[in-house]
Amino acid sequence: MTKIPKLKHTDSNNFFLLCGPCAIESEDMALRIAERVVKITNDLKIPYVFKGSFKKANRSRIDSFTGIGNEKALKILRKVSETFDVPTVTDIHETSDATMAAEYVDVLQIPAFLVRQTDLVVAAAETGKVVNLKKGQFMSPESMKHAVQKVKDAGNEKAWITDRGTMFGYQDMIVDFRGIPTMREYAPTVLDVTHSLQQPNQSVGVTGGRPDMIETIARAGVVNNVDGLFIETHFDPANAKSDGANMLHLDKLEGLLTNLVAIRKTISNF
Repeated sequence: MTKIPKLKHTDSNNFFLLCGPCAIESEDMALRIAERVVKITNDLKIPYVFKGSFKKANRSRIDSFTGIGNEKALKILRKVSETFDVPTVTDIHETSDATMAAEYVDVLQIPAFLVRQTDLVVAAAETGKVVNLKKGQFMSPESMKHAVQKVKDAGNEKAWITDRGTMFGYQDMIVDFRGIPTMREYAPTVLDVTHSLQQPNQSVGVTGGRPDMIETIARAGVVNNVDGLFIETHFDPANAKSDGANMLHLDKLEGLLTNLVAIRKTISNF
């Protein structure tokens, strides 16, 4: 795993965790979620990165929530990092976002739909931050080696790959676990559990999901030796402003992670 500032418990042999709300809705919600996740991950010795999008550019409808303002949201991410001494990750959508977001966070994430955009990947890499490359829903695991190579060719060796499922028909996603060992040959590999359970392209214009399958997908990822897990969580998913349909309720996170850590410890003995 690529070392990043403030990342703790890296000697625990646990998977690392990218976890938080889909989008930054307010300072209070971000701090409330971070406080809970920090306590859980410290107790379980899981290396933790707080996740929150400072803006949402990929929306189904023009009236969908996109953010509270770029600078305001980025300052909240910085406050989370300073308050709880944890690194943070956010996604970027335009080349101009890279240098702006890099002033506030430790990891820049390239959204799945944009991972083939060379200028965007290079702009992120040139900041010197860790670059988390989400595998496009339309791409094979093998094709991700080229995205990683773009980061390296831009002079940055700090790349991760995150699998967030592959399109299956028009309104469903599947995770092909054969891709995990393949992508781990190129870079540390994360499984985005909650986005893998999205059901996009719903007729109402709001993405659906299957949060009841979160533990199933997460368990399979841990058994198949993913380096990290990506889980979006909220204390009130039904009223979250983005991706509430596939998020994990915050109250269920501790039990899930406890089970996953036990699985990782068990398979480490084989």
